[in-house]
Formats: sequence, C-alpha cells, structure tokens
Amino acid sequence: MPQRHHAMLPDEGHDDLARENFVQALKAHIATQVSPGVRDVYEHRARDRWRSANGEEPADRHQVRAALADDPYYRLWSSLRRSSQHLLWATVGQSVARQADELATRAREVDRGLGSLRLDPDLEIPWYNAEVDIHAMPGGYRSEYRPDDVAVGALYDRGVYVYAMGQMGELNDDYGQSIVANYLAVEHPSFVPARILDMGCTVGNATLPYVDAFPEAEVHGIDLGAPVLRYAHARAEALGCAVHYSQQNAEATDFADGHFDLIVSHIVLHELSPAAIRNVLTESRRLLASGGLMIHSDFPGYAGVDPLTQSMIDWDTYNNHEPLWGPMRDMDLTAEAVTSGFDESLVGEVIIPTGRVLQTGERSATGRLWLLVGRAPGHRSG
Repeated sequence: MPQRHHAMLPDEGHDDLARENFVQALKAHIATQVSPGVRDVYEHRARDRWRSANGEEPADRHQVRAALADDPYYRLWSSLRRSSQHLLWATVGQSVARQADELATRAREVDRGLGSLRLDPDLEIPWYNAEVDIHAMPGGYRSEYRPDDVAVGALYDRGVYVYAMGQMGELNDDYGQSIVANYLAVEHPSFVPARILDMGCTVGNATLPYVDAFPEAEVHGIDLGAPVLRYAHARAEALGCAVHYSQQNAEATDFADGHFDLIVSHIVLHELSPAAIRNVLTESRRLLASGGLMIHSDFPGYAGVDPLTQSMIDWDTYNNHEPLWGPMRDMDLTAEAVTSGFDESLVGEVIIPTGRVLQTGERSATGRLWLLVGRAPGHRSG
C-alpha cells in the first residue's frame, strides 16, 4: 500500500523511491536472514564461553549482552542494524532537504483555519529530548534550520512509513486506528468524549483517527518540538481535520483540571525518563474529567521474556538512540499509575491487536499493542 499523498509530504522521484526500496529490502533481510543467527551464536558459542569464564550461565539480559559483545557475528549484526538505520534517515533526508524551503511555504499556505497552532519559544526542552536524537533521526523532534521549519516533521512522516514498510497504514496511523477500533469500540462502545488530548503527538499520525471517530470532539495534540507541531498542524489542515496543537511538556501542561474526557499517547513513554513518566501519569490524572479514560500505548515490559530475547530487544537502548527503552520496560507502570493518583481498581494493562483497515473494511492483524488504561472515578457529564 503506497503512502497516502497529502500536501506536506515531500515529492519523490524514481531514484528516491528506488533508494527507499533498497533500505526496506536491507532491513527485511537483516530481520529475516541475519537476526535469527544471533540466537544460534548465543546458544552454541557465546553462552558456553560465559559459562566457562564465570561458572554459570548469564543470569539476565545485561549478562547476555556482555556474553555476546565480542562475538564477530553479533558485532556484524549490530553494525548492519545501526548502518541500516542511518541509511534510512539519509535516504529519506535527501528528498526532504531538497524541498525544505518549499515545504515550509506549503505549511503556511495550506492552513484552512480548521484547527490551531500555539508555539512557546520559551519552553524548556527536557534533557531526554534535547540531548537525544530519538531512534537516531537527525535533529530529533526539535531541530530547526530555517524560519517556520517543518523539515524534521517531513522526515519523520516519510521515514516512519519507509521503516515500517507500509504496515502502519497509508497515513502511518495504525496505533490510533487500533485503539479506536480494537479497544474503545470493543470495551467502551458508548464512550463519546467531548475533549481529547494526544500527548507527544509528533506529526499527528495517531491523532487524526480520533477526529474521524469522534467528529464532535475538540481534539488537542501537544509535543515538545516546534517543527513537528508546525508540520502536524499543516498536515491536519491538508487532510481536512481540525486539531488544536500546542507546544507543551506533557509533564506539566497549562490545561485546567479535569479538562479532558480522553487522554492518549502512542509509543511515547519509552522516550521519557522514569521520573518524567511518573509526572506524565500524575498530569494525566489531573487532567481527566470524571469518568474519563487515560490510554497510554507502548511496548510491553520484559516480564516473562527470556534473557536472550530481552537482550536483543534491548539492543535499541544501547545502539539506536533509545536510552530509556529498557528502563521503561523495567517499570511496573500499573503500580506507578496508582501512585500517581489512579484508583487501583480502575487501572490496568491491556494487550490489543494492531492492524490497518483494508479496502474491504476488514482489519488485518499485524501485531500487538500494549496499553496502560486508567479511568477517573465518577460519571462523565454531557
């Protein structure tokens, strides 16, 4: 399925697409043909070396990583993964850089006044965003190189599509679609929120499904990065969706107590420090109206996962500019939500299937999505 074109996507020619196809093929080859060999190397070589040197098998993912660290096959696998990630951003970045000025102009011209954009040049960017180019994307979510810059937003929008090989859907909106269709519609079919907040919305990929599902709702998206918010606003306007975007830290927003009926985030928690996660949960509780729902989606923790698989997942923590990936998975987020003010009986973890909507209207399952769900006590009014 090709990515759905809209006014903010960079235009791409034959050579751009050919290079992106190569990146996708390389990533697929690494995942299917090279990665399985790491398990063989561990089980038949690295584990034995560790046992000989230490008198026991590796006890956890950290010792597994240490056991594999000097193995030439593991180092080749690691190098290939890191190189393919850099190649992804460099490849997509060529077309974005070529059109950066034009994209900034388009962002100004496409505004139809459906939603709004509020930026805060004085916002203090926390270290976990300011000092880390998340998933090795050059410039992270906050870097600007020209007036009204939207370049990193375009890089993210196209880069995610190439990285996921289209499996996130034609608008990269699978996470939002999945929560709407596979959780809210199933578990809360009569729930119709009046105000919705997407925390850490980036370019609004997962935000817009809530506009479609709840057309009468007032939808807000917040993020730390000005350029991704400019892009998100322009993208929403181009797609005919009304969203109110503002540059804010989800740890402490300027919204009033009890302002939202539904608060969501999509694959954001693992990019926050443990302290920031706790603050976000506390802020979520403060912002929820009576009977409102909090749904933070991310990847599940390490409980029940064997140490080798944990170690391979944890590769991103050390090698892919995801330093908080492992620490988030070690947290008991249900317990943290209770500490942050949620009633123990009204918070828990849920696993739902993901899957894009096919042209037939059916959904194809492509994976699983972990949700931290919390409800404020009481009944919603209106």
